[in-house]
Amino acid sequence: MSKQIAIIGAGLSGLLACKYAMEKGFSPIVFEAKNGLGGVWSQTLKPTKLQTPRDYYQFSDFPWPDSVTGDFPHSNQVKDYLHSYAFHFNILPQIKFNSRVVDIDYVTPYEDHLHSWTCWGGTGEAFSAYGKWVVTVENHSAGPLPKTETYQVDFVVLCLGNFSDLPHIPDFPVNKGPEVFRGKVLHSMDYSAMDNDKAAEFINCKRVTVVGFQKSAIDIAAEVSTQNGVKHPCTLLFRRAHWVVPELLLKLSFKYQNRFTEFMLHKPHEGFFLWLLSFLLYPLIWLYAVLFETVVKLKYPLRRYKTIPDQNFIKQVSSCKAKVMPANFYKNANEGSLIFKKAENFHFCKNGLKVEGEKEPIETDIVIFATGYRTDDKLKSIFKSTYFQKRFVDSSAPFYRECIHPRIPQLAILGYSATPATLYTCEMNARWLSHFLAGRFKLPAIKEMQADMMEWKKSTYTFAKEDYKRACVTALLQIHNNDQLCKDMGVNPKRKSWFMPELFAPYTPADYANI
Repeated sequence: MSKQIAIIGAGLSGLLACKYAMEKGFSPIVFEAKNGLGGVWSQTLKPTKLQTPRDYYQFSDFPWPDSVTGDFPHSNQVKDYLHSYAFHFNILPQIKFNSRVVDIDYVTPYEDHLHSWTCWGGTGEAFSAYGKWVVTVENHSAGPLPKTETYQVDFVVLCLGNFSDLPHIPDFPVNKGPEVFRGKVLHSMDYSAMDNDKAAEFINCKRVTVVGFQKSAIDIAAEVSTQNGVKHPCTLLFRRAHWVVPELLLKLSFKYQNRFTEFMLHKPHEGFFLWLLSFLLYPLIWLYAVLFETVVKLKYPLRRYKTIPDQNFIKQVSSCKAKVMPANFYKNANEGSLIFKKAENFHFCKNGLKVEGEKEPIETDIVIFATGYRTDDKLKSIFKSTYFQKRFVDSSAPFYRECIHPRIPQLAILGYSATPATLYTCEMNARWLSHFLAGRFKLPAIKEMQADMMEWKKSTYTFAKEDYKRACVTALLQIHNNDQLCKDMGVNPKRKSWFMPELFAPYTPADYANI
């Protein structure tokens, strides 16, 4: 097809967007800032493992090789899997490596119409005669100085990811920040970017404090404490504990995500019958959460180390914060190589960290902040126009169908919405987007799209409450979300052979192959 599509990022979502666009006859250009594909997996420490069971982190038409037998493959296996996928579907020739997108700008003679359009892009179709995107790219492979090039394209797919580029580090008062500390301070992004030997040398025989309790924090703390032992214990400093799930229990949680389970949950646009059914069945899912929490509390010393979360398990899953427990996590704590320290506030001093209310500081040589990323800032900064930058205020997600902003024409965003099964969700959205690009359907009016988004947001907020901050609509309603995508694409959302598996069997990516 003559229409030109630019995909920014060659991580998981970028590979999927490219593969499905190619299947519809397009020849997209993929711009990747690094010299390799894989996104966050291109710079992940070796001990890191998937947070999703293998069956749910699998391309629908490209299974894992027989050599991968574990339920939660480690980072090197994931990287190899993504490279094999790109090679198998001939995606590599479409990728321009070492090509950093500086900004994108929408060029149109009808700029005043942007505010008044009742349909997305003026027509509700993927491509429009009203404007094009100009993509400015720095090519860092041409020589010592980057070469700047511009491309004019008909559609842009942003695949920037959530866990890269702009790290979030808390602000500190004057003379109480890293500048007064004699040791080294870095973000988990920088630590993960080291190769394994360099990372091991960096922390060797050092007192390390890791700040945070999300996945990267507990992985790094487990790795450091295992390497350095009780002689140089690692401190995990956190404000709020989260449920850390043993592999077996997490695998079971995914197995129980079927249509019957989703009947227990309130859904967007549900009628009275489904509302009543959810109301009557919800105690079952509440009972499951209570049993899960009880098992974890009995099996692990959460009370001893003050790591009992203040939110229930269902709420944590709803806000996409469930994480797999690293090997030897509490074993290291029991032997003294890992120290848990819960604190509301702290600041730096010359020889470590001073926790509010405690006389003695945490003496440390290295502080690693595993405190997340400024995802919204990264998304906003790629737009040259302030008009589009202002569309991303206070985490404006969810988007329509998790990838379309109603006021940004000829552009989609993949991989931004948080989900416990990233590949599963991204592939469905990439498949939906390819159908849209091929003209198989049009988007509804902007008001209808916004109303649908608010219904999804309200549904998610029901479970996540104050932890709601970005799209995470598929955590408990993955099948229902897929149903909406299938209906848009004009395919049957019922993918099982007969009634019983349709109701009680789990849905996996393989169920949506060949759509």
